[in-house]
Amino acid sequence: MPSYRAVLQITGLRPGTAPERVMDAAREALGSMRHVEAHQIDVVRGVPQLTLRFLVEAENDADERAAARAAALAMQDAVEDVATTGRLQVLLRRRGSWVPV
Repeated sequence: MPSYRAVLQITGLRPGTAPERVMDAAREALGSMRHVEAHQIDVVRGVPQLTLRFLVEAENDADERAAARAAALAMQDAVEDVATTGRLQVLLRRRGSWVPV
């Protein structure tokens, strides 16, 4: 199964939201659609970002990529309930590297 990453910048928390709720929302939303293999929070140039690695069932390239983008957008939508977000990237593991979808 192809492995994808969704990388989402977090630009702020909604009032009354505990910081750990952001990752919980992301994992719950993405996990309801795809198998989540790993998750982490990093701070890149002062901006927190969530990275979740997930699997998409093998089909043709176009359908796999569309499914990965849809899952990442659903994750972003769920996170928007608890935080404000910035850029969303969807990446595909290809020959040892992560490439944009």
